[in-house]
Amino acid sequence: MTMSQTEASITALEDKAKALRRHVVEMVTAAKSGHPGGSLSAADILAALYFGGVLRHDPANPHAADRDRFIMSKGHAVPVLYAALAEAGYFPIAQLLTLRKLGSPLQGHPSKADFPIMEASTGSLGMGLSVGMGMALAAKIKHEDYKVYVMLGDGEAEEGQVWEAAMSAAARKLNNLIAILDYNKCQLDGTIAEILNWEPVVDKWVAFGWHVIEINGHNMAEILQAFEEAKGVTDKPVCIVANTIKGEGVSFMACNNEWHGKAPTADECARALAELA
Repeated sequence: MTMSQTEASITALEDKAKALRRHVVEMVTAAKSGHPGGSLSAADILAALYFGGVLRHDPANPHAADRDRFIMSKGHAVPVLYAALAEAGYFPIAQLLTLRKLGSPLQGHPSKADFPIMEASTGSLGMGLSVGMGMALAAKIKHEDYKVYVMLGDGEAEEGQVWEAAMSAAARKLNNLIAILDYNKCQLDGTIAEILNWEPVVDKWVAFGWHVIEINGHNMAEILQAFEEAKGVTDKPVCIVANTIKGEGVSFMACNNEWHGKAPTADECARALAELA
């Protein structure tokens, strides 16, 4: 275990992930609209990226040429990204409660036109990995050393464009491209197994020429170790298959696909925040 993975730092990151989850619940409740389930499943990974020394970024200079790029390809989970950016100091935390309000830059899906610090406008599922591949290829062509991280949904990964990008990235040996599959095994209308079972997931990414790391996406030590391993890969792109739970952190949302795109009531919000205290 590296110095960045001491017990104290792990606990601090777990606390940060809990803070992100609280923001998600409050934002979606205030908006009376949004997607809590897939935002909550991604909170630990976002905490590690933005606060665990993984992502090279600077709130004081959000467009720095050498910054690492993060693309939330499963755009409906943007509440947890907004929460991470606010906690990191990119904009005031109070602004989170303007999610989905008229005139707010915090749209229901990432919009670069409304909020220029977004790396890409996403939400039309299946496109983010292609965008990230283009950014990673540009870095190679320009001899720049930034990395590109792309978070994919598992329902999203049923899109054919994801696999076209996967083939292309492997062919170009884009070791600066790191895909993160938020594998909570649920999508809008049911489970992945019910709708379009694409197991074996790990074997597929390996067959497409990627270096694959499978982890528990709620174990902070495993998350950090996976990102550290990914940075050491020199000859191919990396896919981190993060096994997660939709709605993680809130008992009545966990493993309950009803919360894919449903806002809590005020009473449900209070119950969730009590569990996340």
